[in-house]
Amino acid sequence: MNLRDLVYGLYARRVEGRLDHSAVPKHIGVIMDGNRRWAKAAGSTAVRGHQAGAEKISEFLGWCSETDVEVVTLWLLSTDNFDRPADELGPLLGIIEDVVRTLASDGRWRVHHVGTPDILPPAMRNTLKEAEDTTAHVDGIVVNVAVGYGGRQEIADAVRSMLLDHAEKGTSMEGLAEVVDTDLIGRHLYTSDQPDPDLVIRTSGEQRLSGFMLWQTAHSEYYFCEVFWPAFRKVDFLRALRDYAARHRRYGS
Repeated sequence: MNLRDLVYGLYARRVEGRLDHSAVPKHIGVIMDGNRRWAKAAGSTAVRGHQAGAEKISEFLGWCSETDVEVVTLWLLSTDNFDRPADELGPLLGIIEDVVRTLASDGRWRVHHVGTPDILPPAMRNTLKEAEDTTAHVDGIVVNVAVGYGGRQEIADAVRSMLLDHAEKGTSMEGLAEVVDTDLIGRHLYTSDQPDPDLVIRTSGEQRLSGFMLWQTAHSEYYFCEVFWPAFRKVDFLRALRDYAARHRRYGS
């Protein structure tokens, strides 16, 4: 261990020692940004950046397991990502499949897919379904893997699901208009049985949501970190928790 690592380790323990564990968020959303810029800075390829970002996930979930976090949502692939060049998208899809298999085989996480399965390749859909099925019994952190995910698309899918559900019940449009409210739409979201995110972390210095969980994050707290995702450290995670604990949540008021 070099001197820099030693200093960071000591600082991380100091931050952790002062952390208010009674104020830890129950649901953390993570926009894992900066893989390609990290790779470029290291003189490597975008694919290597995505691989390094994937390798960070298990470490991050391990930090979460040391707290009272109950749900983690990882944005792995947006609907917009399908516009990337084929020589990057193909390997990226393979990396994500490997991530999902690793999470499922770990034994500590209950994997849940959030996203539109129709736009995903059949192999990816099968991997996600198998991961959900094999971890359904796990009594651990729920790990939402957002693959083929877009916030606007989720809301559109929720409204479509609500309309189809009530059409099957024979509800008239007038009848539906009388009962539709935010709770009804919320029950048709990808995360319908889960608490909304308390904290959203975005790495790489970008300060925007880019469509991440638009409905669920109405009252979330945000933490923007300058570090690229592959270089995200435990001390960065602890700083995010410390910052969250120091805030007075107003829930829109």
